[in-house]
Amino acid sequence: MSNSNRLTRRTFLRGAGVAMSLPMLGAMTPVARAATAAAASPRRMVCINTTLGLHGDNLFPETAGRDYKLTPYLDAIGAFRDDFTVFSGVSHPDVDGGHHSESSYLTAAAHPGGGNFRNSVSLDQVVAEKIGSETRFPYLALATARGNMSVTRAGTAIPTDRRPSVLFRKLFLTGTAKDVEDSVRRLKEGQSVMDTVLAETKRLQRDVTADDRHRLDEYFTSVREVERRLTKAEEWSKKPKPKVDAPPPTDINNGADIIGRTRLMYDMIFLALQTDSTRVITFSIDGANAVPPIDGVTIDHHNLSHHGKDPEKLAQLRVVELQQFLALRDLLARLKAAQENGQSLLDRTMLMYGSNLGNASSHDTKNMPIVLAGGGFRHGQHLAFDRDRNYPLANLYVSMLQRLGLEEGSFSSGKGTMRGLEMRG
Repeated sequence: MSNSNRLTRRTFLRGAGVAMSLPMLGAMTPVARAATAAAASPRRMVCINTTLGLHGDNLFPETAGRDYKLTPYLDAIGAFRDDFTVFSGVSHPDVDGGHHSESSYLTAAAHPGGGNFRNSVSLDQVVAEKIGSETRFPYLALATARGNMSVTRAGTAIPTDRRPSVLFRKLFLTGTAKDVEDSVRRLKEGQSVMDTVLAETKRLQRDVTADDRHRLDEYFTSVREVERRLTKAEEWSKKPKPKVDAPPPTDINNGADIIGRTRLMYDMIFLALQTDSTRVITFSIDGANAVPPIDGVTIDHHNLSHHGKDPEKLAQLRVVELQQFLALRDLLARLKAAQENGQSLLDRTMLMYGSNLGNASSHDTKNMPIVLAGGGFRHGQHLAFDRDRNYPLANLYVSMLQRLGLEEGSFSSGKGTMRGLEMRG
């Protein structure tokens, strides 16, 4: 075989690995079991990032364990004390770069501010690969403004839905017969592309080494998995969308109204979970260089986050962030009240709320503020780790993957489950 042919083959395989890197078919057996169990009694995951941080003094309890005293922010969600765990002393090792760390919130990829940074797959996308085809939408990536934390295996940021009105139509409004027909046609075209790719790969298999043949076998598995997803998507496109007893939302055009925008998107998150339209959601809450319309606040949110310990800024920041926790409280209340097969929707939904910044004022990425609610864990505690030598937050991600039924022993810098966090039955 000529050098040019070898280069073409290797380039093709490398491109395949980046674009379609999925588990081998044999390793998918436990995943299939997990998906079947999830279909009968599904578990779900919501990951929320407030990109301008949360002031730790108002969040972290002074003592560890179950007998901690509620702090101002935790008091806002105190009615659900037994339904959440607060973590301190956690972060992603080697994730620096201030605001750039936002892109590593769900990937834990090191040095996001570096010139040669290449991101890795985000937690939500790992889950979506395994169980996403069981719902109409494999995942939802949401934001109030510019934020983004969902990342493909190729390291590419996934665009977000930012307008609740558009998201509502996407979730619940069925298009015309022609719209459905066009959707099916596009999906069939995608299947045709997969057929072509598979045929070309089989042609290459005739003239490759044993090592390359193994790599091609893995690629076959990836193509078949994509074909399966396309078939599932075609089936969903022909099914009627769920009906909800809720009016379409009216978007808030005022970019400074972060609380109003957050509450609107929380409404959409609840409806998406309640109707089982998806089981994987990310939501980025973005601050603004403008004064939010909140009584007692006269300084823009971004400026408040860079408080420099100024008492007036800290007082106003507390007002803004307390409103954020009150909005979270109302979402938790709706999830707790909604029942599914004898359990609350909150019991079936892991909701992680936190920030990529530990101290937004100094752009510090250590001691990230993290709260995990629901999902069937033994909550009601403050898990406190070393504030100087932080515990890997990605260990929590491993626990979350396993809670979803996925047999994963590691994720990025997480090499095991979160110490001290136990699952309920």
